[in-house]
Amino acid sequence: MYTYQKQNLYYAQVLPGIEEELTRELSWLGAEVIKTEFGILTFTTDKAGLYRINLRSRLATRILAPLISFRCPDADKLYRSTRTMDWRDFLRPNGSFAIVANVSETEAINNSHYAALKLKDAICDYFRARTGIRPDVDKKSPDIIFHLHIRNERATISVDTSGGSLHRRGYRTQGVEAPMQETLAAAILAITEWDLETPLVDPMCGSGTILSEAHMLASGIPASYLRKRFGLSRLPNFNKKLWEAERQKATKRIQPPEEGLIMGSDISKATVAAAQENMANLPGGEQIPIFRKDFRKLQIHEESIIVCNPPYGIRLGKEEDIKVLYKEFGDFLKNECKGSTAFIYFGNRELIGSLGLKTEWKRPLMNGGLDGRLCKYNLY
Repeated sequence: MYTYQKQNLYYAQVLPGIEEELTRELSWLGAEVIKTEFGILTFTTDKAGLYRINLRSRLATRILAPLISFRCPDADKLYRSTRTMDWRDFLRPNGSFAIVANVSETEAINNSHYAALKLKDAICDYFRARTGIRPDVDKKSPDIIFHLHIRNERATISVDTSGGSLHRRGYRTQGVEAPMQETLAAAILAITEWDLETPLVDPMCGSGTILSEAHMLASGIPASYLRKRFGLSRLPNFNKKLWEAERQKATKRIQPPEEGLIMGSDISKATVAAAQENMANLPGGEQIPIFRKDFRKLQIHEESIIVCNPPYGIRLGKEEDIKVLYKEFGDFLKNECKGSTAFIYFGNRELIGSLGLKTEWKRPLMNGGLDGRLCKYNLY
């Protein structure tokens, strides 16, 4: 038996900064978090819980199932320890796989790419010796993904039960430059503690990621509703009947939100069209109003919640133009949105001062390698 089978133990990868929110979500989904590190949560759950989390977690990036752990002082030990594993439990000789490796604080192996090559050789040699053929390495669409983590001369090999990053929901068929990651949008909504009753508005919605995540949350649409493939189907103890039961439970919760609960707009015709198409990929998403309108001309109901990721340097261009836009947006919030609460994500945190409003708090959140900030504003 493998480690995850013996101990019901799994690892959840998450965007740095939202470990606390994911801990609450995992608990709600029936798991117990036993260790929290930067970007990694170790938790225990049963088989149904593993399926439920992959289907419904809005915050986790991927869920790993540990297979084996062993002392690994050098590359030769890595090869010998993995050459004898029964890789047929997870992979066919004519199948495909990928390896994600991370190496730190191990002197004899200081290169993640080299470590991945040694594990790849062990897997291929295992199959070649037994079948005469070997599986292919496919980085784009493999049958299964193995994760290799080596730290302080200790190696752990895991299976990616998600089959790739869970942030790829499947609804975003049209995009814009520098889009917000789906899991970050979901995390922002979790941080706002939106009650699903207060009207939510995104006045610069881009390709509609925040709106889509808000619609999925309010409608009870599972985060992986559109996802076709999961790595967990490759586990040797995969239970298809239980998996289908969990899928049915998740989809039974879907119901349309109240009319007028969610609204978005953007000044760009192409961007609005992209947002509308993305929303239409979700059940009931075509009913969410998305207008082509300058934010200055919007009428915001009192006591609304405004959630927005305004364009910044990567998306807009000239620095002075950006600062003017942010100043005008700040004036709009102050003068036209009284009684509401705004949560604004700044991909470039140097632009926070350009808004001209006093923040209640600032919170660091990463987005595609950018060290951004989420700021809360009470608009009295």
